[in-house]
Amino acid sequence: MSELQSVPVAEILKRGRIDASDMRALRHVFYEDGIVTAGEAELLFQLNDRCTPHTPEWSDFFVEAITDYMVFQEAPQGYLTLTNANWLIDRVSRDGRVTSKSEMALIINILDKARWSPVSLTKFGLEQVKAAVIHADGPLRKGKTLPPGQITEGEVDLLRRILYAFGGDGNVAVTREEADVLFDIDEAVRNGPANAAWTDLFVKAVANVMMAASGYSVPSREEALRHEAGASIGEQSISVLSTLLKMAQSNLASVREAYRDQTAEERALARLEHQRIEIITNEEITHAEASWLVARLGRDGHLSPSEMALIAYLKQECPRIHPALTEAVERLARAA
Repeated sequence: MSELQSVPVAEILKRGRIDASDMRALRHVFYEDGIVTAGEAELLFQLNDRCTPHTPEWSDFFVEAITDYMVFQEAPQGYLTLTNANWLIDRVSRDGRVTSKSEMALIINILDKARWSPVSLTKFGLEQVKAAVIHADGPLRKGKTLPPGQITEGEVDLLRRILYAFGGDGNVAVTREEADVLFDIDEAVRNGPANAAWTDLFVKAVANVMMAASGYSVPSREEALRHEAGASIGEQSISVLSTLLKMAQSNLASVREAYRDQTAEERALARLEHQRIEIITNEEITHAEASWLVARLGRDGHLSPSEMALIAYLKQECPRIHPALTEAVERLARAA
């Protein structure tokens, strides 16, 4: 996009609107050489910030151009470093939250396209969904009237997509940073209407963390967290909790065989893979330990419906898990 000076950017910024002719000029320049410099990326962010509301044409172009710059032109090619991720977060957020759908789409697209990203960027994406659930506002809730404490199936799908993106093409267990946000969301929705899609994702993600903390070899995230067609939960359901329990047991059973004991060689290879990601992204990956999981499960003395579904499954299936987790499962099952 070295010919960006041919586009009247100053005039566009002054009028605060991107016309169809501007879009044609921007697209022509971009596709002419396909190169976006750091300065041009800053100009695109200025246009995105000051020319609102955004048209679908602008949003698609903005997401494509910035993704191309960050993932395929900035070094190391194909990856995001902590420095680059922090720059992106600073550009799209106000007090830690994105303000437009274009910015949210950009985060998701970059996570999708990059082979690896710092876990802090993944957590930032998850936090946007958490904010929508807790506050019922922001770009994810624009045009919706859902009250705080409820989560939509679209938001659950978005969480799953973000988790898939960080896992990349390897078998990387759900990290503590990611699990922390999922627990926070579960606490926020615990008193709202049951959501089968949320329970499906939550129990599979936490089971993934627990099995990894117990020394198991984990499958790819696509396999571990894949969505199953579960029972719908309506207002006339005789027992919402019973429905959730049956659904969780059935869906977790479908991926149970994907977990197995790690050999010494597999443990060594897993450590090397994590070290490789940390070296490239320049950010440490924090794995959830058994003691942390014990403290998070039912930390206020009460289990959420999704936590109850998870505990019931673990109690019934009795997989070999870390002794501290086994004790916690027994204790929480008695209290449920």
